[in-house]
Amino acid sequence: MLDIKFIRENADLVKAAITKKHISFDLEDLLAVDRQRLVILTEVEGLRTKQNQVSKQIVETKDAFRDGLIIEMRSLKENLKTKEEELRETMSKWQRLMLQVPNVPDMTVPDGNSDADNQEVRKWGEPTKFDFTPRNQIELMQLHDMVDFERGTKIAGFRGYVLKNDGALLSLAIWQYVMSTMTKKGFVPLVVPSLVRKEPFIGTGFLPQSEEDLYKTQDDTYLAGTAEVGTMGLYADEVFDEKDLPKKFVSFSPCFRREAGSHGKDTQGLVRVHEFYKVEQVVLCEANHETSVKFHEELTKNAEDLMQALKIPYHVVLNCGADIGLGQVKKYDIEAWVPSEGKYRETHSSSYFHDFQTRRLNIRYRDAEGKLRFAHSLNNTALATPRAIVPIIENYQQADGTIRVPEVLIPFMGKEVIGK
Repeated sequence: MLDIKFIRENADLVKAAITKKHISFDLEDLLAVDRQRLVILTEVEGLRTKQNQVSKQIVETKDAFRDGLIIEMRSLKENLKTKEEELRETMSKWQRLMLQVPNVPDMTVPDGNSDADNQEVRKWGEPTKFDFTPRNQIELMQLHDMVDFERGTKIAGFRGYVLKNDGALLSLAIWQYVMSTMTKKGFVPLVVPSLVRKEPFIGTGFLPQSEEDLYKTQDDTYLAGTAEVGTMGLYADEVFDEKDLPKKFVSFSPCFRREAGSHGKDTQGLVRVHEFYKVEQVVLCEANHETSVKFHEELTKNAEDLMQALKIPYHVVLNCGADIGLGQVKKYDIEAWVPSEGKYRETHSSSYFHDFQTRRLNIRYRDAEGKLRFAHSLNNTALATPRAIVPIIENYQQADGTIRVPEVLIPFMGKEVIGK
């Protein structure tokens, strides 16, 4: 959420952000409601002041004027009640509109109409080439009895799956390797809830805009599509000291996503499923743009280090305006090479938000001068499964159909080759 004062003073900048992010929102509507809100608020405060004055006069008056003051008090109360209800309705509309205002993207974010307009920043490794016809993820995993899609669908419905044997062990190995690596880098390991109240979803910007992609329970809670939601909820409505910054977490959770609007895309395999698992980097830092940029690059490098250790070819793209979310200032995607498709596929996203999320969640710190400030927040996928399994097994396959295990995963996997 942006500060309303910032919105009023930088309306043209916010309008440009709306256009760049391809968001349908009428800023003039918000500004009109904001002006109405201030007028009514002034009227309410005036009536409350007048009511206090008349109440004091009633106590101090003993003569015939007292009856007149009592009548005046009744009228004030009725007017105040009417205005307070008008203020509540206006505030409710104002708050709904405020939640729809996008954050202003960094000046380096390119224009674009879709993810096709994202710009490659750098590339690591060369696309894997084979002297044989490579198998795809489904063929490889079924060959080695690593997955059961048929029974997974029987259990969970469309896009259901069951990882088994080395498929299950490979997933566990990835989690352990990533958590171990990130903990050594000073990140606090967390396992956070997937079942989360509405407030952290609003705070992180997933509500109200992305509700169609969330699973909602009968108890008015939601299933999170990323560990970011639960992690950011940790410090909602709390204040800490600047010396405690930065706060760096590596969070694990099961994740759920309806994949609304993706009908016909990746209907088979492990790339686009409804239930998956993520290890997420989350950082809270001081309210400083340069500090946010520094951590954004650091988090992205952490993810790249993991990919390089796994020896998976990838490239990093800078997301265009149409492919960054409501609250993001800037976003990178890391995309891994998938041999069977002959292209890069997204495996990570890395974003920073300034105080967009923390203002919604009321996460503040007291700076060296004693002033309360909203912290800045960032997040980045460390690795997500089962999606990460796809580039690993496809890039590490051999002519006889066996799959080499990446060296860094061998201690966690307990074997060097799948299929021997």
